[in-house]
Amino acid sequence: MNKGASNFGRRDIASGWFDSHCHLQDLEDLEAVLLRAERDDVVAEICIGTGAESSRRALALARSLGADGRMVWATIGLHPHDARQGTNDIEALLFEHRSPMHGADKVLHAPGDLVAIGECGLDYFYEHSPRDEQREAFSTQIALAKRYGLALVVHTRDAWDDTLDILTSDGPPEQFVIHCFSGGPAEARRCLELGAYLSFSGIVTFKNAGTVREAAELCPSDRILIETDAPYLAPVPHRGKPNEPGFVAIVGAALAELRGVAADRFGAQVRANTAALFALEM
Repeated sequence: MNKGASNFGRRDIASGWFDSHCHLQDLEDLEAVLLRAERDDVVAEICIGTGAESSRRALALARSLGADGRMVWATIGLHPHDARQGTNDIEALLFEHRSPMHGADKVLHAPGDLVAIGECGLDYFYEHSPRDEQREAFSTQIALAKRYGLALVVHTRDAWDDTLDILTSDGPPEQFVIHCFSGGPAEARRCLELGAYLSFSGIVTFKNAGTVREAAELCPSDRILIETDAPYLAPVPHRGKPNEPGFVAIVGAALAELRGVAADRFGAQVRANTAALFALEM
């Protein structure tokens, strides 16, 4: 962390917003970004890895920030864009950073810990890696999540049928989330039937995202999360600019209004859901 990180004290997380999916390691001027997030009542983040090097940086950052008193956790994963690289490097990283308690029941992860596998999954929109290699990497990471007793963070774009077929045939881990949910009610119901959490991003503020908002309305209160996916997908009125964790407050407020609940009540629910999904010590 940059000089001045010690300014972050342990937050009271009886209130505030939780960004369940962001890439802190890819943000510029991170200290200023995190101070703005505190200003906007964002109290915790999950820092997501997308490859071996990205995951190393996510882990190092979460441990540094966690040691300084911030509520940050990390994941290790291989994004479908990079599936052609194979999973050997992230498997080695997982083995290196495994906890003796991973795989045990009722483990709670302290700030700075590794809490999930992912993001991983399928992306048939860009197809930066061949589909067969994407499917193989996804199946491997499902197995890793189950082996290590960790949650799974799933990316899916233009690949609903294959994503859900693999999760069904392989058997999902006990806890998993469809990150940056971009489907409609039909896809939401299929995911929920498998036991998924659904995480909604700034997409819910986009004018043309009516079906995503419909999915957010029907999602059970104990299965909904919020995220920024920073530095991507900034919500309105920041669309087109780099996203940052503080903007999750905009996502949360929009969803609270959509679902007809008070913002503080909705914030409490998504904090509890995120803690349950990732088995967090909070």
